[in-house]
Amino acid sequence: MTKEHHIQPAELDISLADDEIHLEPNLESDAALEAVQVQIEKIADRQRRITAKVRVPQPVEQVWKVLTNYEALADFIPNLASSRQLEHPKGGIRLEQIGSQRLLRFNFCARVILDLEEFFPHKISFQMVEGDFKDFFGNWSLEPYSTGNFMGTYLYYTVQVWPKLTMPVGILERRLSKDMKLNLLAIRQRVEELAKPM
Repeated sequence: MTKEHHIQPAELDISLADDEIHLEPNLESDAALEAVQVQIEKIADRQRRITAKVRVPQPVEQVWKVLTNYEALADFIPNLASSRQLEHPKGGIRLEQIGSQRLLRFNFCARVILDLEEFFPHKISFQMVEGDFKDFFGNWSLEPYSTGNFMGTYLYYTVQVWPKLTMPVGILERRLSKDMKLNLLAIRQRVEELAKPM
């Protein structure tokens, strides 16, 4: 089975053909998708800020470990075809991420090179330095919560995107919204899988 994906961010992201998702089947159900809250803000005519939030029943450190294993992201995030770390001229964190998907029955590929900054254990910021958008930046935020002795994490992913004129912004907005839900569910699933005792 081939992957079809898109930019993730830092995942950073657009995304896949509906029949090619690597999540457990129930994670694409309406009930599963409703577990992720998405808010879309119109910044300007062709600029959008999209924020997604999911609750992960694992401590912040476990979620952080999954998010910062950058080269493994494409192994489980449905819409991410490739994620690889590049040499940074100033010794920071630089990633190249590539994805592809179908828009209006056409295959669409996009590539971004992102500079990331980590603020352990609460935030990972990213900024496009090269790629297929006019601008693309945002962050992952991790916020701990507790229920009795149980520790969990609210995971937020915020991206501000300014597509080039060749990208229909309305379609991109809808696709990003659904794909961010799938991405956050995939991350939650990965965190829980890795937390299981061997």
